[in-house]
Amino acid sequence: MSGGPQAVPAVRAVVFAYHNVGARCLRVLRAHGVEVALVVTHADNPAENIWFERVADLAHDYDIPVATPDDPNTPDFAARLRALQPDFFFSFYYRLMLKPALLAIPARGAYNMHGSLLPSYRGRVPVNWALIHGERETGATLHRMVEKPDAGEIVAQQAVPILPDDTAGEVFGKVSVAAELALDQALPALLAGTAAHRQPDLSIGSYFGGRKPEDGRIDWQQPATAVHNLIRAVAPPYPGAFFDFRAQRVVITRSLAWPAANGPSGRPELYRDGSCLFARCGDGGVLKILSLEVDGEAIAPAALPTHLAQNPIPLI
Repeated sequence: MSGGPQAVPAVRAVVFAYHNVGARCLRVLRAHGVEVALVVTHADNPAENIWFERVADLAHDYDIPVATPDDPNTPDFAARLRALQPDFFFSFYYRLMLKPALLAIPARGAYNMHGSLLPSYRGRVPVNWALIHGERETGATLHRMVEKPDAGEIVAQQAVPILPDDTAGEVFGKVSVAAELALDQALPALLAGTAAHRQPDLSIGSYFGGRKPEDGRIDWQQPATAVHNLIRAVAPPYPGAFFDFRAQRVVITRSLAWPAANGPSGRPELYRDGSCLFARCGDGGVLKILSLEVDGEAIAPAALPTHLAQNPIPLI
């Protein structure tokens, strides 16, 4: 008969991860003693702006094996995962859907970290969509993965504020920390098998698809609030909100809502007033333009009328 307490076996997980949220949450699992048998991530797309932390680099630092399958749902890759006998799958900003056959592999379930307060903003790019719709709050949600996207039981949530002039990059930074907090707080109970699970009411939620660079085209006939929300929702490091003028592409990278009395009335237009550039939108509301680029080159906003040889610059 052995004396003393028996060692508790480590919990084993396979982690599907990408982006800053993936890196932060991988660190949380390690901090809680989870044995990560494999990290499944994406090979970087050379056409994409890789402004975020690479999960593959972090996994190599920890001596964790890395896989980058084009499709993790193939029978061969599923067999590889099954052989690892994982207790959990965790998905942290991994971009591919895991199908039911894959979700059935981990003995204790599969969990995903989503960048919104579910059931709101299910689907793709939730931070960008939240800004487009002028939300004042978002966050991160840890939930059980099921076949339907972002529809499983909720284990933990952490809210963060969205300020009126925050850009998507700034809000994504907050959401990354929220994801770390939510996972860190929920993980002890989840590993112990005592975590509460709450089924979300999808009838009061929302679902949105992905976005393309062309979706950043500005419709200046929209209200100033809507234009401002689009500018900050796709501001760098995202592709940016833009319009074309005389075969030149102008990307507005930062704006502020401004009192309408500062500008002339009339159709939508960009105009210089002293050392500042303003945009009048379809409802008469005005934005102050803080930064912009013309054909990929940053110039002072007040220099735009001279650069385009037009003041004011008509926007319709």
